[in-house]
Amino acid sequence: MPDEVVVPGKTGAASPDAEANGFVRHVFVYGTLRRGGSNDITRCRPLPQFVGHAHIAGTLYDLGAYPGAVLGVLGDASCGGKQRADHGGLIHGEIYRITKAVEAELDLLEEVRDDGGGEYVKREIELVLSGSGPRTEAGAMTLRCLVYEIHPSRVTGRAVIESGDWFRCR
Repeated sequence: MPDEVVVPGKTGAASPDAEANGFVRHVFVYGTLRRGGSNDITRCRPLPQFVGHAHIAGTLYDLGAYPGAVLGVLGDASCGGKQRADHGGLIHGEIYRITKAVEAELDLLEEVRDDGGGEYVKREIELVLSGSGPRTEAGAMTLRCLVYEIHPSRVTGRAVIESGDWFRCR
């Protein structure tokens, strides 16, 4: 599957097979959760299903042992899916289909708090993919994906990973 870029679009539903097996969400991972990373998502159970490689708009920061992403496109109502002018690069990552149990495990790992004061904030974005599946008017399949955005206070004074690829900077 070719790499794709996040853009606003209509959302496709999960396949009936995926829902029957408990896979109800998609997640975009860009750092240590990628295959081969120190927190490789494939260690989670039930085993997440790899969907493909993708890009999202934003800026990736080097936080030492792991990266943090500040999104350039948000799919939630607070930003209306609009581009943020100050974060216009691309972040490379992978998409996985996950269960609610894996989502809860990721929330703990990423220190997500209900009040938004944790290390990461869980966001929902839309990715547009080529191939078969639910279609927009333009013919592209869309997926709603979770992504863990670093809390803005954590990136002050941190180096930007210009390539947008955590694995290339290691």
